[in-house]
Amino acid sequence: MAYDHDLADLVRELIAGEERVTEQPMFGGLAFLIGGNMAVAASRQGGLLVRVAPDDAETLAADERVRPMVMGGREMRGWLHVDIDAGSPDDEVRRWVSRGVGYARSLPAKSGRR
Repeated sequence: MAYDHDLADLVRELIAGEERVTEQPMFGGLAFLIGGNMAVAASRQGGLLVRVAPDDAETLAADERVRPMVMGGREMRGWLHVDIDAGSPDDEVRRWVSRGVGYARSLPAKSGRR
């Protein structure tokens, strides 16, 4: 399954004002990075992959639409898969994108990244 291009376009619109944004194919979807740190991605499984503070992940995963991201059979701490699409209410999409961007912005920029 390909990622949701409409959702990726919505994410792109929501982060248009951010500095040091790059887009990169990742995990079969399209990731949006801030200073070289992944913030959010349109997932090939549908929905969003959102990077969050690892200590917040368990609480956020209590939402029925949210589950930990699993890669290679292993749960990735601080990464969540959110069942959401471009047709979801704007404030919901905005909230998840903002959460991922905020966390990525809190991390040191990776060298060589804009």
